This record gives sequence, structure tokens and C-alpha cells, in this order.
Amino acid sequence: MDTLNDKPLLEVNNLSKYFHGKQTVLNRLMKKPPPKLVALDGVTLNLNRNETLGLVGESGSGKSTTACCIIRLYEPDNGSILYNGQDVLAAHADELREIRREVQLIYQDPYKSLNPRMTVRATISEPAKVHGLVDRAGGEKLVKNLLDRVGLPSTVADLRPRALSGGQRQRVAIARALSLRPKIIIADEAVSALDVSIQAQILNLFEELRRDLGLSMILIAHQLSVVAHLSQNVAIMYLGRIVEIGSTSEVFLRPRHPYTAALLKAHPSIETSRCHTPALTGEIPSPYSIPKGCRFNTRCKFTDALCFEVDPPSTEVTPGHYAWCHVLPEYDKITSKQS
Repeated sequence: MDTLNDKPLLEVNNLSKYFHGKQTVLNRLMKKPPPKLVALDGVTLNLNRNETLGLVGESGSGKSTTACCIIRLYEPDNGSILYNGQDVLAAHADELREIRREVQLIYQDPYKSLNPRMTVRATISEPAKVHGLVDRAGGEKLVKNLLDRVGLPSTVADLRPRALSGGQRQRVAIARALSLRPKIIIADEAVSALDVSIQAQILNLFEELRRDLGLSMILIAHQLSVVAHLSQNVAIMYLGRIVEIGSTSEVFLRPRHPYTAALLKAHPSIETSRCHTPALTGEIPSPYSIPKGCRFNTRCKFTDALCFEVDPPSTEVTPGHYAWCHVLPEYDKITSKQS
């Protein structure tokens, strides 16, 4: 018999989000609508309990928009979001407040995500006080415990962000998120603004927190090494859509979409620390003008006529591993010859 705990903690189904550009005088005279930017177009993914899901893609692929829609910083235009069985898009103000407490977003830039006028103590304790999780005395204990949890000395509690390094600021941002006792953490490029040595420390901290606290995580990144280090499953996004999804080991070892393979090929080699010959040419198309058919057809080496006319369907390559590609069988043959 199915129970709530058997279901994914977070279910995102067919999520779409559009933004409208400025209306020009010419368009107004011609009675045309303002241009529409397609940020998300039918995104579907699940996050299981105590799982880390990697969300990978170039800038403009829709990763951050997905995160903002999940907690309704952006209101989606279509689709559904279920958190712990609850309809997020139908939640009223009090329910949404509780959902946002349990689903915490950690931002990319620790230099902008912290209030420069607040001390570390206030930054960590105030959210918990506002939500009624601690009183004043409990807030002091909470700050001490969380600073220790994220590897910071208690002496930083009275400092302001300007006195901290980038890595220290990001640890404070993580402690602030943990103060609300979340069940899900969404880390939106949370290490990309940090030095490489600091990145490794923060990633190890994320893994430790997931393991010790039983958290679920969505790890948004464009660095494949970041995702490979932490994620059990990975979704590859391109121009507002997921083009491949599956277990991290399966997708990285046996990519089944040309875009995924190109990202992996362009990734620095462990042996040489240098990138391979770039596998992608051209720029990602404008989200104001999505190509007809497969939206990767302007940069793909394996296209046929169908790719320019029809959206590719989902193909289950192996159990739980899906790719959206018309030329998947031919692509398999070509890549097997090259390997």
C-alpha cells in the first residue's frame, strides 16, 4: 500500500513560466502583443526524501526560474507543484509561509544575499524568531549551535558581513537557512562565486548536512564536477526544458542526449585539467524566439528533418533514464564507434 512517505517529497509537473518584454511603439500600432520570453516550458521533475538532485545547464536554461517557481517567488503560468502532497500553487498565505519555511533557497552571491546592516547573530536568529521557532534565549543557543554546525567560530556572531570572507558569508547563509528547520534546501549556484578551495569545503558541508539532518536538496549548477560530487540524480536543462534526466552515474557515464554529451566533452579532464575541444558551436537561441521542433537543433551535429519540425518525445533509455531526442538510435551508434 502506498503511503505519503513512499511518494516524492517534491513533485513538479509540466511547469511553464513566461515573461513579457516591453511593448514597442511599432507593435502597439500594429496591435501586436508584447514579445514573450519562454523561461520554462513543460518542466517535470521529482525530488525524493534524503536525495540530492542536480539541475544542470548553461545560463538562461531556466534553472533559477525553476527554483523561484517552486517557492512561488514567481507565479508559474501552467503546471503543478506538490510539496509533501500539498498543492503549492493553491496554498493560501499562511500555508505558503510554512512551505517557504520548509523549502529554503540559498542564493549564488553571498555578498548580496546577506543584509549588510545585520550582525551574524541577527541574520541567523531573526528568521527563527519570526516563525516562532525560538524565543530570545533559544535564539542565542540556536546561533551558537548553527555556527558550530557550519564550521564557524562563535566569535563571528557579532560581526557584520563586510568583515567576513566569501566562504564565511556563504556558511552564514547556510546557517540562516538551517535556522528554519527546512526539509528541502535549494542551492542556486551556491558555490560558483567562491574560490575553488572554498567550493570544496562548502560542497562537503552540504553533503554532511544532507546526511546528518536527512535533508533533500536541489543543487543548481553549471559545473558538472559540482553535481557529480553530490547528486544521486541529475536533470539537464536547455532553453527552458529538461532534455535528459536520470541517475547521475548513468547520465554522466552514458549520456543519451547530444547536449549532455557536449557538456561532458567540454568539461575539464581529470588527467590534464584542460577542456577538450569545444563540442558546442554557436550561442543558445533567444528565449524570445524558440526554434521550431527540437530546440537544440541549431547547435546539434546529429539532426535530421524531423528535428526541425516536431518536438522530440521522451524516450526511456534504461529504467529511470530518459532523453528527449529524435535521433537517439543513430546517436547511440555514432558515440559507440567514437568510444
